[in-house]
Parts: sequence; structure tokens; C-alpha cells
Amino acid sequence: MWDEPLVIATRSFRSRLVVGAERYPSAEIMRRSHDAAGTELVSLAVRDLDLAGSGDSLLASIDQGRFTVIAATTGCRTADEAVRTAYLARESGLGAFVKIDVVGDARTEMPDLPAVLEATRTLAGDGFVALPVAGDDPVAARRLAEAGAAGILLQPAPAGSGLGIRDPYAIRLVLDTATVPVIVAGGIGTASDAALAMELGCHAVLVSTAIAEARDPEVMAEAMRHAVEAGRAAYKAGRIARRLHRNAFGSPD
Repeated sequence: MWDEPLVIATRSFRSRLVVGAERYPSAEIMRRSHDAAGTELVSLAVRDLDLAGSGDSLLASIDQGRFTVIAATTGCRTADEAVRTAYLARESGLGAFVKIDVVGDARTEMPDLPAVLEATRTLAGDGFVALPVAGDDPVAARRLAEAGAAGILLQPAPAGSGLGIRDPYAIRLVLDTATVPVIVAGGIGTASDAALAMELGCHAVLVSTAIAEARDPEVMAEAMRHAVEAGRAAYKAGRIARRLHRNAFGSPD
């Protein structure tokens, strides 16, 4: 094989596309979309779950024997709230993978980085596979890795905005300093956005709204799968240098 697996903590994954579980028109469409995406990692907000275990819960629609669930603390406003949510998810059987998300701005849902850092330090110290949501700041990414993060979830645009990669240079700076996998998780709108993230060298892409709210989620999920694979292949292959024209040194005459 030309590529190695995605490694997060002690786990290895063949797919580099992480998908969400919310906002789908139905549980059946969600399941078909997950199949089309070829994913192995599914992120879902703990606040949206029926942890009492009723048969019609969102969690019951996800085969945890097949998918690794990433419990997300989406909607939390403080580090303490995020920590409590992560413990609740683990005690309910969701495992150790946790997306640490503390909202710093209600309108854009961009993260409160000091609170994310505090929650990351606490949860990583207690055995969680901590995947904190950061902006696109290389200093924040380094601090989070030092706090025990198993991966960094970059948010180059507001979640659900579909704005795509707004600042490729900022992502390159994070990749240049990161010591753990970097996953773009916010703002992806279509397949070309996912491909660009992978071409830049990101290790994976998390896509939620762009699939769930597409006109045909199943087809979009397949498109995202191919985009992530193509972007990763292009990154590994190595693009040619950018130059003004084919003969960078002018005419041989």
C-alpha cells in the first residue's frame, strides 16, 4: 500500500474521513450515508443522545461494533461542563474518544480556547482520547498537544457555515508545529474543501453538516470519501512547483 493508516492514540484507521451523526432527514439516510462515506469514526453530540436507552434513540442507530464513536461536548460553555459531559458519555458506554468543544461565541460557535485547554488537560490525564477543537492557531495547537491531546481538530471556519478553507497558510503553520494528527473539523461545504484540506497535509477531515444537509446526503458522503482519498494521494505524491509558465527560465533561444 502507498499509504499508512491514520493513527490516533493507540488506534489505527483505514479511512481518513470522520462523519457526524446529526441533522440527517432520517436514521436510515444517516446509516446509508455512513456506508457511502466508508468511515470508521462517527462523531455525535452527547446532548443529542437518549442515554436512557430507548429504542428510537440516535445512538441505537449506530453500530458501535463497526464504528468508533467520538462523543462530542458540543454546546458546553465551560470546561467543567465539558468534563462532566465526557464522563457521562464514557459511563454510558461510548468509550474514551471525546471531541472537546467549548463554545466561546454563540453566533459562530468558535471555541473558547482557554476552556478547551483546561478540559483537555483534565480528560487526557484521566485516560480519554482527547480531541480538542481549536481555531487555526499554531500556538494553541502546540499547547493542546502538550496538554495531552491525541489529535487537534482545526476549525478554519464556523461550524456549519460551508465557507471552506479560508486561510490555507494558517493550516500550514499548524501542521508545521503539530506533533499529533491534525483534523479539519468545521466549515467544510463540499468535496473540494475536503480535498484541499488533505492536499495541505491534514491527517483527516471531519464532515457533518455538509453531508447531512446536502440535497442527497448519500451521494455527498461518497463524494467526500473520494475527495479525502484523492487529496491524501495528491499530498503523498507531491505537487509540482508553482511557476509563471512551463519553462521557468524563459525561452531556450
